[in-house]
Amino acid sequence: MLNIALPKGRLGDTAYACMARAGYECPALLEPNRKLTFENPALGVRYFWVKPSDVPIYVERGAADAGIAGKDILLEYAPDVYELLDLGIGKCRMCVAGPAEFRDDAAKTLRVATKFPHIARAYYSARSREIGVIRLGGSIEIAPLLGLSDVIVDIVETGRTLKENGLAVLEPVADISARFIANTASYQFKHAEIRTMCERLENLS
Repeated sequence: MLNIALPKGRLGDTAYACMARAGYECPALLEPNRKLTFENPALGVRYFWVKPSDVPIYVERGAADAGIAGKDILLEYAPDVYELLDLGIGKCRMCVAGPAEFRDDAAKTLRVATKFPHIARAYYSARSREIGVIRLGGSIEIAPLLGLSDVIVDIVETGRTLKENGLAVLEPVADISARFIANTASYQFKHAEIRTMCERLENLS
């Protein structure tokens, strides 16, 4: 039995659809209920829903053999897992955004509001730019508008929210999409099963 961690929400629905198309369907998962674990013994899979940012934790610690996680989560937390496949779903971009007229003053510490402090620090460190990170958990587009930060580092899908708040993409940071990941020990001891699953998913594209 392979234990698979799926992210709750829209990405999880798309991820499960990929798994089903690859031959790993589990009809009970689609039933309206509050269950968190679902299995199909005939196909040797057990799924469970978790918070998107928790998927790599379950996989890294072996509670799940494999899972589907956004590249943003992998970049931010750098878990010790194998990233086996870019599924090409949940595509978006990690960007620096701020007022369109913003001009960076290198003489000052750049104030950056973000939900992704590690990504922000790594990005600006590679450019030898000193920053002050302001970690926020909610909608961060308001931070530059209220003078809390100069810019934000966040995920951008359509850019509509930025535009409606008078902000614009200033710099691209990274392309983001969902990745199929595996636990390092499981990849050794359940190698054939995980490789078969990975190959079936790869053949969908």
